[in-house]
Amino acid sequence: MKDKSFAEKNNNTEVKRTRVVVGLDIGTTKIACFVGRKNEHNKIEIIAMGKSESLGVMRGVVSNIERTVQSINAAVEATQNAVEGNLKIKNVHVGIAGQHIKSMQHRGIYTRRTANGEISQVDIDAFVDDMYQMVMNPGEEIITVIPQEYIVDGEPEIKDPIGMGGVRLEANFHIITGQVTNVQNITRCVDRSGLSVKDIILEPIASAEAVLSDEEKEAGVVLVDIGGGTTDVAIFHDSLIRHTAVIPFGGKVITQDIKEGCRIMERQAEMLKVKFGSALASESKENEVVCIPGLRGRDPKEITLRNLASIIQARMEEIIELVNLEIKNSGYEKKLIGGIVVTGGGSQLKHLTQLIEYLTGMDARIGYPTEHLANSNDIDALASPMFATGIGLVLKGFESMESLQPWEQATAVQQDEATREQQVAEKQEKIKTHSNPDRKGEFFDRILGPVRKFFDDSED
Repeated sequence: MKDKSFAEKNNNTEVKRTRVVVGLDIGTTKIACFVGRKNEHNKIEIIAMGKSESLGVMRGVVSNIERTVQSINAAVEATQNAVEGNLKIKNVHVGIAGQHIKSMQHRGIYTRRTANGEISQVDIDAFVDDMYQMVMNPGEEIITVIPQEYIVDGEPEIKDPIGMGGVRLEANFHIITGQVTNVQNITRCVDRSGLSVKDIILEPIASAEAVLSDEEKEAGVVLVDIGGGTTDVAIFHDSLIRHTAVIPFGGKVITQDIKEGCRIMERQAEMLKVKFGSALASESKENEVVCIPGLRGRDPKEITLRNLASIIQARMEEIIELVNLEIKNSGYEKKLIGGIVVTGGGSQLKHLTQLIEYLTGMDARIGYPTEHLANSNDIDALASPMFATGIGLVLKGFESMESLQPWEQATAVQQDEATREQQVAEKQEKIKTHSNPDRKGEFFDRILGPVRKFFDDSED
């Protein structure tokens, strides 16, 4: 069925005269597709979305190619219907997650060939490229290399060394790796769906783009994205990502606990969790009871909400303790002024923020993915935390597009001088990284290189 709320709002001229970015969130419980554009005020808005049940993904990893392709096709078709054929979805920004994702800190050293002259972008690019040549374990590839800070001839805490004199350039890097086969399976599924992978983006980074503010990233904040199969953790400080981790528990394992603890069907357990689930047993009354129909004429089963909440709380406490362990391992435990922002489908449990605050001693809030979107009549339909990753993929897609080749939309309004000066100041404060924002390891270059060339050529 067509989503009239999105379809009625858009017409041929609006879609054709502006560029769009498509985000494809391949999750454990759902596959969601989002199409975003920039409006006349240079703000990003979602013009179409569609989702389907995910049938071939377990804990963020593709376990059945054919069933995953079917789910992708269903989600893309629903999205295509939402824009009534005005737009042909082809190139997508895909999220990647799963237990195989790992991160590490590494100190790199780069010696310039000449002592004369200034440090240039060429030196920074060569330095970052060196990090992509690091030897990984068999089957692993580097996904992203993120510079943290530079040290020039022993002078520390330098964000942008370009223009400085120096011979010895050092830097702390945050390096994210993943299994080659899992990345290949994702690209196979997308290819068989008739789509092209424009970019592969780490899902916690995408979710952070959707729900975190710049102030929170600067002050220090923990993003906890509770998905169906995994819980993704990303820690930011001084506007840089400092630590990432994937915990192999999510909403599905809570559903399994309810199924086994209450001895009911899985679909009934999921319904109970969504409608009556609470992360705090003390907030549920003992005399509140839910009746579950019995099988083939058997008597209905009565389940108290206090018992249901006790099962959910036990598993949530385990997940939160693992998150707390990652916070301690990061070394930023005492520097996170912004507290914890929890998002994803699992964050919709009642009283979850209270449980997190009790177990961690840190402030907590729910992160909604509409905070950085343009206001529209349909924004309430996108406000669910379960859409954080998909909307974040669209936001990261626009960020990458503008960094790679700046352009102005025909409908964009002219920015005043104060706004431009502010953007220049913000740019100067950011850490200097590779000149190509899409730079990834050689494995990703082999997969995405031909697709990017086709995409760029089609824009000419």
